[in-house]
Amino acid sequence: MNKLESLRTHLLATVAEFKHNPDRLLIFIDNGKVRCTNAASLSFEYSFDLQIILTEFAGHPDSVMLPLLGWLSIHQTELLESLDKVNTGIQFEADILDKDKVDLSISLALTERVVVATDDQGNITVTHPGEPQRVAGYLDPNWKPGAQGNTSEFMVLDGK
Repeated sequence: MNKLESLRTHLLATVAEFKHNPDRLLIFIDNGKVRCTNAASLSFEYSFDLQIILTEFAGHPDSVMLPLLGWLSIHQTELLESLDKVNTGIQFEADILDKDKVDLSISLALTERVVVATDDQGNITVTHPGEPQRVAGYLDPNWKPGAQGNTSEFMVLDGK
């Protein structure tokens, strides 16, 4: 599963405390499931709870949460967009060790698609496509503010 390693690499690169103590970042998978609908191919989806454990963490929780939310905004956007998933998709617990350190556990409900196909030579291919990326309407070059003379309404042109 690619998301596990992607998130580990991201946190190691963006959380200052891990630059000197990378062994304090532990990642596990719980409640793993495979969903396959018996369609024309054997494409499927992994569904799992990713457990991130930060041992003897002395930093501020924001120093972990902000990079984590940034990663989720690209790799698992529905955890930030879907009202159902916003309430349960990101959870945490902390064991207070002393006034400066905690063991922090973060749980993320993740999915990862796996596309199984056949190439032109008849070989089976397996790919893990990235998540669909949403682009804010105002970044669309065809977007015009104040469409139809009303500056309080926005309209995206060309059916987008």
